[in-house]
Amino acid sequence: MAFKLRIWLWSTDVRKLEEVVKQIKEIAEKTGVPMRGPVPLPTKRLRIPVFRLPHGEGSKVWEHWEMRIHKRLIDIEADERVLRKLMRIRVPDKVYIEIKQVRPRPAAR
Repeated sequence: MAFKLRIWLWSTDVRKLEEVVKQIKEIAEKTGVPMRGPVPLPTKRLRIPVFRLPHGEGSKVWEHWEMRIHKRLIDIEADERVLRKLMRIRVPDKVYIEIKQVRPRPAAR
């Protein structure tokens, strides 16, 4: 029995994120299950302006820090064998994965 899974991945390090996506792709190719993706979702930018105190009499200085969150979306039809292989993937630090089962939509009348 095949499950339709939706896998969300997100990280601040795009290289580590792409490594995990590559592992998922390899598993799908080896087992021959249909896969859609990876779909790159919009990158979220968190910007923080920080006031830096001037030394002596100087102008106000602002430092700008930015953190980018990269996201990917993968849809895969997997049975229990493929699901076990997906659970064995080594996930580096700061890469987050969320796996949900997608319920099929009822047919339109």
